[in-house]
Amino acid sequence: MSSTDSFFSAGSPAAREPTAGAKAFTDPGAVSSYVSDTPRKVPGLTDLHRMTTLLLDEHAPEAAHILVVGAGGGLELKAMAEARPGWRFDGVDPSAAMLDIARRVTAPHAERIALLEGTVDQTGAGPYDGATCLLTLHFLDREARLHTLREIRRRLKPGGVIVVGHHAAPDGNAGLWLERSAAFANRADADRVGAAASARAMRAHLPLLAPDEEEALLREAGFSAPALFYAAFSFRGWVAIAG
Repeated sequence: MSSTDSFFSAGSPAAREPTAGAKAFTDPGAVSSYVSDTPRKVPGLTDLHRMTTLLLDEHAPEAAHILVVGAGGGLELKAMAEARPGWRFDGVDPSAAMLDIARRVTAPHAERIALLEGTVDQTGAGPYDGATCLLTLHFLDREARLHTLREIRRRLKPGGVIVVGHHAAPDGNAGLWLERSAAFANRADADRVGAAASARAMRAHLPLLAPDEEEALLREAGFSAPALFYAAFSFRGWVAIAG
C-alpha cells in the first residue's frame, strides 16, 4: 500500500458501497499497521477518544450500552472500555480484517464487547444509551451518511448522545486543509510535494462536506443541538443529541 493509500486507514468504512480508498480495508496486509499508524495520522487521537468518552458520559448511565459504528481497529473501543468498566459495547464494521484487529486490541475486555461484520443496518434495534462514529463518515456520500445517521438515531434512546469525528472541508477549502493533515501524517514537514499528492488523492476519493453541511445533516437525521468539540487541520468532531 502506498503512503497515499495508507492515509485512508485513518478510519474505517461503514458504507454499503465503499469508496475506492475504503476498499483497502478488505486487505489484511494493508490494514496490519493500523494500530501503530493511526495515532500519528490523527492529531490528538488519544484525547479525541477521551473527549468522546466524557461526552457520552454526560447522558449515559453507569451501565451504559454503546453502539460503535466503524469499530474496526478497536482503538476507540479499547479507550472507552478501559475508562468505563461498567459500559457494554456493540461494534459494527464491514471489514473482517479490521474486526480481527479490533478483537486483538480489545481482548482484555471481550466479555463486554460484541463485534459484528456488517453495517449499522445489521445491528440490533437497541435501544442504545449512546453511539460513536469516528473516522468513518468521510468515506460516505451525503445520501449514505444520512442513511447511516438516521439508522443510528433510530437505535438510540431519546436523549442519547452521538459523537462523530472525521475529515471535513473547513472554510470550503478541502484541498489546503487535507494537505496540512497529510503533512502532519507523513511527519515530513519539508515534503510539501508528497503532502500535496496525498491531499489530491484524498480529495478525489473522500466526499467531504463543509462544517455547516455536517451540522445540517445531523439535524436532518433527527439529532438536535449539534456542537463542534474537536478541530484539528481537516478533522472535525461533533456531539449531538437524539431528539
